[in-house]
Amino acid sequence: MKTHLGRRPFSAMELHTLYNGYIYGDVRLPREQAKHWHFWLPLIAYYSGAYSDEIGCLTLDDLCIIDDILCFSFHTHGKIKPRLVPVHKALIDAGFSDYVEFIKSKNHQRLMFDLPAKTGRYSEKVRIWFSGEGDRAGYLQKCDIPNVDQLGMKTAISSLRLNFEQQVRIYALQANSKDAFNYLMGFNEYPNSQFDEISLLNTVIQQVRIINTQLSWQRFLSRESH
Repeated sequence: MKTHLGRRPFSAMELHTLYNGYIYGDVRLPREQAKHWHFWLPLIAYYSGAYSDEIGCLTLDDLCIIDDILCFSFHTHGKIKPRLVPVHKALIDAGFSDYVEFIKSKNHQRLMFDLPAKTGRYSEKVRIWFSGEGDRAGYLQKCDIPNVDQLGMKTAISSLRLNFEQQVRIYALQANSKDAFNYLMGFNEYPNSQFDEISLLNTVIQQVRIINTQLSWQRFLSRESH
């Protein structure tokens, strides 16, 4: 009998552990095959609420500046609506602009250019790397976070969307805009295809809690092998 495990968001302690794990530290693990997407995809997932497939599909053309605000344009997930999500300042501080210039210099189009699709989807490769498969430990296990807790609740890369949802619901309601919440989540409860007040969306997004102020893509590049 297949059990349907409920998903839960990560706890504050688990988030701290994830974003202080070896990917974000100074030491590269033995035999670790470091990829740029290992650094960026969990960060973008936490700060945008996007699914890993959506992030895997992002191209340079999906970065747009509206009212002087840099946004991701997500539009590749069948179940949730296209939406613009302002880029959180924490991503810029971690070196996102430098990373974009690096992508351009290598003539790549996709932001996660080194994430291959498996069976036509990016999420499958992300799932295996993040949660493990069979005897292969994933990033979660290497950070000593269990896939399933004592209550039978499951954590996975999509748990980061739940963390995003928890926070955005609070900040959107504080801004007196349920519409901003529904739009940023891609929910059908927001009836229109566009949201006119990008500055309001930005106000909501920038309040998403910063989990590690020391993150640096340049440091990721220069990690030592031990």
